[in-house]
Amino acid sequence: MTRFAAPIAEQIWDMKYRFKEADGTPKDVTVEDTWRRIARDLAKVEQEPEVWEDHFYAALEDFKYLPAGRITAGAGTARSVTLFNCFVMGTIPDSMGGIFEMLKEAALTMQQGGGIGYDFSTIRPKGADVHGVAADASGPLSFMDVWDAMCRTIMSAGSRRGAMMATMRCDHPDVEDFIAAKSDPARLRMFNMSVLITDPFMEAVKADAPWDLEFDGKVYRTVQAVDLWNRIMQATYDYAEPGVIFIDRINAANNLNYCETIAATNPCGEQPLPPYGACLLGSINLARLVTEPFEDAAVLDEDALQELVATAVRMMDNVVDVSRFPLDPQAGEAQAKRRIGLGVTGLADALLMVGLRYGSDEAARQTQDWLRRIARAAYLASVQLAKEKGAFPLFDAEAYLASGTMQAMDDDLRDAVRKHGIRNALLTSIAPTGTISLYAGNVSSGIEPVFAYAYTRKVLQKDGSRTEEEVVDYAVNLWREKFGEAALPDHFVNAQTLAPADHVKMQAAAQKWVDSSISKTINCPEDISFDAFKDVYMQAWDTGCKGCTTYRPNAVTGSVLSVAEEKPAGDAPEVITSSDVEPATPHGDVIYMSEPLDRPSELEGNTYKVKWPDSEHALYITINDIVLGGHRRPFEVFINSKNMEHFAWTVALTRMISAVFRRGGDVSFVVEELKAVFDPRGGAWMQGKYIPSILAAIGGVIEQHMIATGFIAGEGMGLKSDPQAQVVGLDTSRGQACSSCGQYDLRMVEGCMTCGSCGYSKCG
Repeated sequence: MTRFAAPIAEQIWDMKYRFKEADGTPKDVTVEDTWRRIARDLAKVEQEPEVWEDHFYAALEDFKYLPAGRITAGAGTARSVTLFNCFVMGTIPDSMGGIFEMLKEAALTMQQGGGIGYDFSTIRPKGADVHGVAADASGPLSFMDVWDAMCRTIMSAGSRRGAMMATMRCDHPDVEDFIAAKSDPARLRMFNMSVLITDPFMEAVKADAPWDLEFDGKVYRTVQAVDLWNRIMQATYDYAEPGVIFIDRINAANNLNYCETIAATNPCGEQPLPPYGACLLGSINLARLVTEPFEDAAVLDEDALQELVATAVRMMDNVVDVSRFPLDPQAGEAQAKRRIGLGVTGLADALLMVGLRYGSDEAARQTQDWLRRIARAAYLASVQLAKEKGAFPLFDAEAYLASGTMQAMDDDLRDAVRKHGIRNALLTSIAPTGTISLYAGNVSSGIEPVFAYAYTRKVLQKDGSRTEEEVVDYAVNLWREKFGEAALPDHFVNAQTLAPADHVKMQAAAQKWVDSSISKTINCPEDISFDAFKDVYMQAWDTGCKGCTTYRPNAVTGSVLSVAEEKPAGDAPEVITSSDVEPATPHGDVIYMSEPLDRPSELEGNTYKVKWPDSEHALYITINDIVLGGHRRPFEVFINSKNMEHFAWTVALTRMISAVFRRGGDVSFVVEELKAVFDPRGGAWMQGKYIPSILAAIGGVIEQHMIATGFIAGEGMGLKSDPQAQVVGLDTSRGQACSSCGQYDLRMVEGCMTCGSCGYSKCG
């Protein structure tokens, strides 16, 4: 009998977390093997490993505790990868040598599978003097372009591209360029970006006061604070970036403000970290802890919660000792402070099960109470660990107790910390849980509302055919099991029907008892007015949030899979089909066709020569296009070379690419996949650019051909138009296709476009 609550859960496990040999042979035969592998690895540092292995297994069993994906995929595999999800890198020196040393560290970290965050505020602004060379500085944005190019060439462990976060202070002279950077869709695509907002700046905004932009004590110019704020708001209204991080509030509440200063976060923003800080993440699945769901006696089992939290804290603390680290300073930072980030997932489902409407005042109060209980249990468990194993090395009792978070803790807990110390400097964080939530049976993600009650996805079968499969929210599925097709109660709401103010209310309720931060997306309707949109951010500031990320679907950002309309209470649970999904661009992405295009007798095409350095023979790449509706789109590819070493893989490659092209759709993702292939033997410099592999060079040729024929808008950009839509006459009302699996199932999850079918996330 399967432990998986839904077919998609088993598919995610097989694709993402199941330990396999290099040839694909499963080492984890069942999901129980996966749980046992993780439990055994994390228990090996205990004095009684067999005892704790069983405790850890019990916590993992039935998806009650969900370690972050890198732990689930990597623990106990003996692979040389880090179990930490992401890092904030060292402070960037304002010198050429220092900048490129930081670039090297970033590359080494991303090679092991870690996402990274950087504060670029430490680099002098564009036009500033560069002493000793009689030149002007190029500014931080130019170096961010270098980071962006590096990220494109490196594939993270497990075929996941690295994710990056860039921050810049609101008083940096180049902050206006930083704010406007994402208006160019081809620039800085590998970055999430956020402005570090200070308390004095928010005071200046409210007072309509002037604001100095300065660096190293020199004021470069003065602007009106409200004008700069409006620039930030307009950019995120139009392009969904930059986000906003209330950095002074973060530092004031930090338990370690006596020994560190934070200026950056990990890529999704839930972990503000000091230089070389690492985020270690895991989530309590609240949906699995509700007893008698949907009944009058439905309640979260608080005794089970407390026990589960204590076990999870111990497991996470052990990760610090068993994990590898890309860099020695990262290991030193983690071991000195033993920071962990225990959070939750399935919150919205749990609220539904106990009869509460997400976004209501009562749901906010219940959320705050559950998070308080989790924080208290986590801190008490860490005190017990300190009694047994010792406090974190940089623990200073009086300084620690005087920090913002600790001042709100109960007196008995403060007394225990004062007497025994605490093992982990910070303990709570709410992370993006898009993929692990699917793995746990499609529970609601993090503290987000239910995205959709149900939707359909196409599943590729072994014989090449596709079948349709319904993906149902965990709570909705439980309702169906208990009550059949009875109407959903009125308190069932989803992300599409929720007011932005309700999103903020829930984030603020959770933030009160989270000592790090929260990754959450506040969904805004496309037709929200600019003034109402700005009010969302001001509400986030006024209610104590540490940051704010919104998503407003439009022609630039693209629409995500969404429910067309709210069904009345008497209707059955909504199933999303292709007609319920909004187009991503004014033209609409080209949809996949049920049958491949037939080949005309003649095609237009071009042949390109690629001479790879140190190779005796050149590659000749022919790309033929089909003309539909007066527009050219790629149809087939041929690669020829006299070098027989390449014969087999070039034939296979051309057949696969041509098969993809003939199916139609937005095939520009083929370029991105090829350009991201990294050859461990090294790449080559070609025409002034570093190309990480021969395959990347082929991808670049295909991309330039697509640009020349007008199929895509430019390097690193998507479709320029939709020539297929008018010709085929099929419904084009779909969102963007996932670049990993091709499914039209992208949605915004905690600030990152995430595929509901395969779990692929822009943020890694």
